[in-house]
This record gives sequence, structure tokens and C-alpha cells, in this order.
Amino acid sequence: MLDIIQVNKTFNRNTVNENKALTSLSLSLNDGDFVTVIGGNGSGKSTMLNAVAGVLSVDSGQIFIDENEVTSLAEHRRAPYIGRVFQDPMMGTAASMSIEENLALARRRGQRRGLRWGLPKRDRDFYREKLKELELGLEDRLTVKTGLLSGGQRQALTLLMATLKKPRLLLLDEHTAALDPKTARTVLDLTEKMVARHAITTLMVTHNMKDAITLGNRLVMFHAGRIVIDVKGESKKELTVEKLLSMFEKISAFEDFDDKLLLS
Repeated sequence: MLDIIQVNKTFNRNTVNENKALTSLSLSLNDGDFVTVIGGNGSGKSTMLNAVAGVLSVDSGQIFIDENEVTSLAEHRRAPYIGRVFQDPMMGTAASMSIEENLALARRRGQRRGLRWGLPKRDRDFYREKLKELELGLEDRLTVKTGLLSGGQRQALTLLMATLKKPRLLLLDEHTAALDPKTARTVLDLTEKMVARHAITTLMVTHNMKDAITLGNRLVMFHAGRIVIDVKGESKKELTVEKLLSMFEKISAFEDFDDKLLLS
């Protein structure tokens, strides 16, 4: 479903601030994979997501989504393939528009949009049923401006919008980091439920090791623009925070990150 092949990205090339954000990065996801992504600040996690989404162009390499090469496609040209939820709850919705208007925009992602006024009743009924799945009472507040919702409610709505038209790929960029622990747990539970229900191929960046270990069927760790740990299947089920830290300590002892040591 996703193929990242030998992708390189360097910021501020040939200056004192040169930063190699991605170095010969390769990653392949099968249809239905739920991959959690961890790593320190500046390790390349968000750069990878932005490269896949088309926010950043890459210096070299190729990116395929569902066997379609998107490497040179602009961000809006990739919209039919991708759903995305950001760290900031304010980024995923239009605050001055109502809940139903935001959902209508999401439902038309990648399609031509007309100037017709209002929503047909069948559309409103559809949105109401979808909102019920969130169990937040938003189905009774369709005409409320999104800017009046709490951060958790907006993030849950953004998640619904991102999955309304089952995307080929869902990108979650630390989408619970700005929420309080209780609300973050609610949004994570919704995430797990919606990804499983629709079998959406997902990449979820997080700083929380416990969440990374608990969720999904595969975990990758970034360091210095490369994937240094890749755990899946039964190995992931047996993983603990202590084991993960131990694996990273062993790998990081070798500065050159010999490929024979990586992913072992």
C-alpha cells in the first residue's frame, strides 16, 4: 500500500545549518498495516510523513501509494489517497464552519466542489450516523461551529473526517500529544476502533512508547533519518518498553549504524 524507496531529504544544504533529515530511507507497508513510529526529536519521523503527504519534496528516491507513484505529485493531487490528523486539533477543521459543513468538505475530498447552498437531508442523516460512532454526542450538534468544540472533540471530528472516505493511507502525526491524558486515551481508543473497522493502512507517529507498543501490528524507530528498529508480528506482541530501550542502546553504540546491526 505504501512504498518509500531510498528517499533522501536534506534541509539547508551546503550551509552551516545543513541537516540530513532522511538518509536512504526505505519502508514498505502492506494493505491494512497499522504501523507506529517512534524516535527522538529531529529523527525524521515528521519529515517522512510530510514527504509522503506531499508537503515536502524529496531530494531523491521514490514514493508509491497503492502502486501509484506520487513522488512528484503536489499535495492536493495526493488528497484522494491520504487522510491525515495533525498534532494541533485546530489544524484539521475549519473553525468558522459547522460540524456538518466540515464533514461535507471531507466527504468531497479529491472531487469537484460546487456552490450549492445547504445540505440534502440524506447527507445530514449520514453525518449524524457517523458522528454517533464517536459517542461524544456530536450527532445532536450538527450546526454548531467547530471552533466552539473542545480540543478532544475537534480531534475526534478530524479523525472522522480523515476516514470518512476510506483513504488508501492514514497519517497520524502525534495526534494526541496536545490533549490531556484522559482525552488522549479516548481519541486513541477511537483511532484503534476506526482503523480496525475500515482496515485502513495507517502510519502513526507518537512519542509515547507504551502507545507505540500497544497499538498496531508493527513498530519502527527512527534515528538520524533512518529506521533503526523494525518489529512486527509475534515479536511486537512480546515487546516491552525495557526491551525496546535495550535494543536501541545496543544499536546506538555503533556510530556507523552498520546495516548488519540494524533491524536485527
